[in-house]
Amino acid sequence: MIHFFVAFAVLAHVVFWGAGLAVWVMPWRWRKFWPVLVVPAGLALQSAVVWAGALAGLKGTNSYALGSEVLPLGLLLLAGRRVNGRAAWLDVQRFTWIWGVVFVVLGVLVMPLAWVSKGLTTFSLGSCDAGDYAAGARVLQEFAKDDRSGFLGLKEVVSVQSVDNFFDYWTRLNHFTPSALIAFNGSVLGCQPHELTSLFTMVLLAGSVPVVFWMARALLGFGGRESVVIAALYGLSPLTWYAVGHVAPGQLLAAMAVGLITWSGVALWRARLTWLNAARFAGVLVVGYWILLGSYNFIIVIVLVPAVAYVAGRMCWNRSWARGGRWLAAMLVPLVACGVIFFGRVAGLIERFQLLRTYDFGWKIPALGPDGWLGLVSGPELEPWRAAGLNAVLAGCVILLWIWVGWRSWRQRRAKAWTALAMTLPVLVGYVFLQWRGAVFGTNASYDAYKLFSVFYPVMLPSFCGWVALRWSGKPRDKRSVVAVILLVVTGNLIGTSMVFSRLSTAPLIVDGELRQLRKLEARAEVTSLNLLVPDMWSRLWAHALLLKKPQYFETHTYEGRLNTPLRGAWDLNGGLISLRLPDGGSERLGAHFSIANTAHPYFLRVRLGEGWYALEQLARSPVRWNWTRGDATLRVDNPQARPLRVVAHFNARCEEPRELQFWLNGQLMRTVQLTENLDVVRVPEFAVPAGASVLELRLSPARPRPVPAQGRPLGLALYGLEIEVKRDTDAPKA
Repeated sequence: MIHFFVAFAVLAHVVFWGAGLAVWVMPWRWRKFWPVLVVPAGLALQSAVVWAGALAGLKGTNSYALGSEVLPLGLLLLAGRRVNGRAAWLDVQRFTWIWGVVFVVLGVLVMPLAWVSKGLTTFSLGSCDAGDYAAGARVLQEFAKDDRSGFLGLKEVVSVQSVDNFFDYWTRLNHFTPSALIAFNGSVLGCQPHELTSLFTMVLLAGSVPVVFWMARALLGFGGRESVVIAALYGLSPLTWYAVGHVAPGQLLAAMAVGLITWSGVALWRARLTWLNAARFAGVLVVGYWILLGSYNFIIVIVLVPAVAYVAGRMCWNRSWARGGRWLAAMLVPLVACGVIFFGRVAGLIERFQLLRTYDFGWKIPALGPDGWLGLVSGPELEPWRAAGLNAVLAGCVILLWIWVGWRSWRQRRAKAWTALAMTLPVLVGYVFLQWRGAVFGTNASYDAYKLFSVFYPVMLPSFCGWVALRWSGKPRDKRSVVAVILLVVTGNLIGTSMVFSRLSTAPLIVDGELRQLRKLEARAEVTSLNLLVPDMWSRLWAHALLLKKPQYFETHTYEGRLNTPLRGAWDLNGGLISLRLPDGGSERLGAHFSIANTAHPYFLRVRLGEGWYALEQLARSPVRWNWTRGDATLRVDNPQARPLRVVAHFNARCEEPRELQFWLNGQLMRTVQLTENLDVVRVPEFAVPAGASVLELRLSPARPRPVPAQGRPLGLALYGLEIEVKRDTDAPKA
């Protein structure tokens, strides 16, 4: 139950922060609808407080978060001067249904996490971004701007473009606002970043529901009931649950901001374009721009595309060129104001684009057809329903439905039809181009395409759902058709979402108790610095986030701001299948998968996987991990001592059939052991490792001829653990 309590507490806290500001920034004509702005206003205000605290050099949100609660309280009291209590309560009651959808969406989202873990934690379907966000949250929660202790000031590892410390990396280049919000709400509720990152992402999706409702209601002119249906579709769509499953709070924040900015642009054009009206919309635009600059700041260059497309069409139709210039100025002035305050983020835009060009971020995501745009996909990987050509049938039906709706809309409500077209066509052109680029060049551009589609989804989804208003003619047949289509689309979304729900309930990546225990190393004075030799990215990023007070070095490039450098740490943190046992307390086990070893110890050596290994595999929610070899494989052994070291290897391994395993060190046969199909610990008798770098080859005897395995890969041995025990040498100096 703690998961539900904390999730709804975070939502309530954000609402508390946003209620007063929402009353003040909502344009007067729409003042009764201020509740739709409560969540984004609260998020923007909290982000602004953390930004101010960071620039002021305060020692993290732990030092000022509780004291800053007077700010939203003051805004609430001031809001009473604009809207009396009774009127405000009536305004809230007007949104009973939509807040009911918010609560249902959040409750259902939290259920898989509560199922997976008894305590608060973070999980993921595959992306490792959660560890990155948590590292930033911890920086902003516990450290001050000028703090260079531990990892924060390790220039050779942290340097990215013009940034040479980990604090400035978060305020200038990376996704500041998501981490700032996790830190701020965590400080108020007494939660650590690893406890709040997944839950906060869920809160963002649920909190986006009123914004989507407003896009349908105010942007496209749908009725209240139809708008609630569209908002519920967004909250329960597999497309948005995919973002939650991969822990993408920055994406969800950007989507919320894009919706507010687009509505402001369209509504401002529809109103009398006076400077007074422009000033009335400035507050909403500032909220949207602030959220966007703090999260996905690179989207700022295209955020106005739907609004500009809409205005350009109306401007050309009416030949109102001067009005178009005034509109553009009204849209850009709040952006300039935000840019001045958020100057560090704007200044880092060029560098951010350079990073996006340098690294092929993400992974390949299937292209969405017209059926996928409505959320009709087959679950956690967003694959279309390919069985029996069902995706082609669904796409054809959707296209025919849109043609029918478009024809009737153009005949009856041309302005609405043009709005829907402007909100979707420019974005879809970019989406198709990125999918094409990824397919042609073999890059992860489809990941960029999904992100582009997702951040504009709140304004596109209502346009895709024009069929909810087919009853304009008032005919009973139209009403029955609408109900049937709604039921089919909602059912299709729920089926896809249930698949995501099921996968989340057995999430392959989770911050378990063993990972959390690593933070105890921070309190140990003898562990002055660490080499993070953790092969899987998820564990490595979380180990990094939990150990920020220690200098850390990486063998391989680990995200931005964590460069690969020479391993200068005083201790090795091993987190894969290999561990080291040194005499005289030179090493220590930290659970089933982690161990540390003193690199200055006179018996220290380093063993790592070499060639011939597949990626690490494990069972969901299980501590069991293993690495298959492709056949023969190697281990890299580095002995920094000036003398040979005597070692005994303990292999926890198996084969698909009994096979002989030979150990060849630098081309010389050292030992031979027998492996079977049963998982056993095999002791390899003692042998000497010479000084310097060596290659230990694992050669298997030939296997019986057999068909290639179903997974289509040759298999050698499965290694479940390897402990290298270094024997004491009485002639060596004591530790």
